[in-house]
Amino acid sequence: MVPALAATALLVSGAGPSHAAPAWDPKPSPMTTPWTNQVPVDHPLPEYPRPQLTRPDWADLNGIWDFAVTSRDAGQPTTFGEQIRVPFVPESALSGVQRKITQNDKLWYKRTFTVPSGWSGRHIQLNFGASDWETTVWVNGRQAGAAHRGGYDAFSYDITPLLNGGTNTIVISVYDPTETGGQAIGKQRVQDVTPHPGKSIVYTASSGIWQTVWLEPTATAHITRLDMVPRLADNTLRVTVRGAGGADGTSVKVTVSSGGTTVGSATGTVGTELSVPVPDTHLWTPEDPFLYDVTAELTGTGADKVGSYTGMRSIAVKDVGGVRRPVLNGRFVFQTGTLDQGYWPDGIYTAPTDEALKYDLQKHKDLGFNMVRKHIKVEPQRWFYWADRLGLLVWQDMPSMDSGKTPDTAARTQWESEYRAIIDQHRSSPSLIQWVDQNEGWGQYDQARIADMVKAYDPSRLVDNMSGVNCCAAKDGGNGDVIDNHNYVGPGNTPTEPVRASVLGEYGGLGYRVPGHEWYPGGGFSYEDQPTTTALNNRLVGLLDGMRENTMPAGGLSASVYTQITDVENEANGLMSYDRQVVKVDQARVRAANQALIAASRSLGATVKLPVGQNVSIRVTTPGYTDRYIRHYDGLGFTEVVNSASGDVLKQDATWTVRPGLANKLCYSFESRNYPGEYLRHREFRVRREASDGSTVSKEDATWCPVQGSGGVRMSAAGFPGQYLRHINAELWLAQSGGTHAWDNPAGFTEDTTWAIEPPWAP
Repeated sequence: MVPALAATALLVSGAGPSHAAPAWDPKPSPMTTPWTNQVPVDHPLPEYPRPQLTRPDWADLNGIWDFAVTSRDAGQPTTFGEQIRVPFVPESALSGVQRKITQNDKLWYKRTFTVPSGWSGRHIQLNFGASDWETTVWVNGRQAGAAHRGGYDAFSYDITPLLNGGTNTIVISVYDPTETGGQAIGKQRVQDVTPHPGKSIVYTASSGIWQTVWLEPTATAHITRLDMVPRLADNTLRVTVRGAGGADGTSVKVTVSSGGTTVGSATGTVGTELSVPVPDTHLWTPEDPFLYDVTAELTGTGADKVGSYTGMRSIAVKDVGGVRRPVLNGRFVFQTGTLDQGYWPDGIYTAPTDEALKYDLQKHKDLGFNMVRKHIKVEPQRWFYWADRLGLLVWQDMPSMDSGKTPDTAARTQWESEYRAIIDQHRSSPSLIQWVDQNEGWGQYDQARIADMVKAYDPSRLVDNMSGVNCCAAKDGGNGDVIDNHNYVGPGNTPTEPVRASVLGEYGGLGYRVPGHEWYPGGGFSYEDQPTTTALNNRLVGLLDGMRENTMPAGGLSASVYTQITDVENEANGLMSYDRQVVKVDQARVRAANQALIAASRSLGATVKLPVGQNVSIRVTTPGYTDRYIRHYDGLGFTEVVNSASGDVLKQDATWTVRPGLANKLCYSFESRNYPGEYLRHREFRVRREASDGSTVSKEDATWCPVQGSGGVRMSAAGFPGQYLRHINAELWLAQSGGTHAWDNPAGFTEDTTWAIEPPWAP
């Protein structure tokens, strides 16, 4: 795959901080991860930072820099009285600074370097993985290009004209207003950098340089990007080579290989699409994340050559058994994943090591998940590399603007520009299958237009115009490839549609606090606290089983995102503690539940069909009670013996008209035959006959999703998959096997929740 490219050692003379400064020391981390004390002082995160565009020569600039903080309008300071470990942000312990940065501050970085002699005659690129937010660079006192604005996209400067042939000095300023500005911030907010109370779903800000900084020599005309799109229809890889320094129109050869053996190649020009044959295509899937090696080489002696990789896969939405579903390589597979915030107690936005960056993704695999939603943050390219290699489907959120503001014209222009840059940077990653534009209405605007823009800019992936359209005053643009609800604890059931696939962008949030592994002891919160790990496991597995048994086959759900993979600061709803020291759940049991859910999606049969618009009676199938039917009496649901000798009122009370589900048209609602407009619904677990008040809750409570049972159908609640319509002691209840109520008694549960749909007693 990607070679382990070692950084060229910078010449000792002049390397590192530009002058003697106070000795650097890390600050104590609020919580210690397994990697906190493994971070090198001089060269943290030494791995090659751009795996899909590699060159053999490069020099890592991570390490100790001189550092200063001034007022936001101040010029370059004359002295740099501190030191910082780059690329950790000054708010973090690993930076050695650990201080709150506000909109009134400007950050300053300084160091020297000498270009290795072997790079003579080539252009020198100064590359940044990411720096938040407005970054200005000077080399030897002269500014390198325009200031870069953006917190999540990579950027570079050709600094060749600014070099002096000896010891060179870099000075960098960064201004980051966080939520006081109008830019994309995700979950960052200015707050104390040490643990403090507060039940908040937003976290400590990360200002300044937070991804690797490095030097790289290139030819004058050089490659800047490979846009790669697999096309399974004709077994080709479509590649557009992008370039700079006069590379446009230059002849280029692209080669795809496997294990050192060439699979296919094509020649064309920079800036135009090439079609590289990939015969006998080995598909990329989460179970078999096979990657091909790719090289691109400009023609001519000493011309630029880069290495890369790709995975051959397709993603689309199509009809599967009459339901719109996402299909990977033409087949539906349920996407079960977690919400991944990407925060660390020691590095905040920056994982302490590459192994730590990989760890969270590996834990998804260990727990049986096949997908991850990267939540309103964009990770370094090495994170995508690990997702590609390990085999995880990725939903990538665009970081949102402040949730409390309506963005002005300038903010919108900046946000969209940064979004396109992020798409360009990650558009060739095989694991990335869906862009998520906006979340729960945070900084929302022009949802439909943006979804169309993203789809046109990258038609090879799915687009989610708004995650959580049912939440928080969010507005659905009505377009894109999926409709996405949030439901805590859920999982609930996202209503099906004729064009978009139904997904659950967030659910769960089950909490368990682990003593000794809390960011602020006693301050953790969740959407539903669990008293023990046993209760946590039972509840989580119950949610996964409910989707397998009901929401997926009966309700048409195609994907779900559990909140969340780790605790984050005062959120205690992770599957792991924030310090990654404790996995809270039974890994084998959760893995088995996820694997069963995925396996069931591959053999999904047709949905159960009931006779819409017709009258039916619903009969008990429990042995010894098969002469009883569902009826209403004084507004409550019961079962009662009904036969030809029964009175007309009883027969009418035991007759229901099948309607399309009020909350999900793939499911059903049962309207009383003699009380039109009133439906069989659950409220406070008791099932009754009641009119809908038009609310979402009322509609969901009156919607039942049938799944095939032995000798009949089982009716699960649309809003509570895994909970069923049950008779017990002649009363109707919404019940969950093994739950905490008397009506959840597991004895006879399956029989008591299985019903026969019969001809009506009253026509």
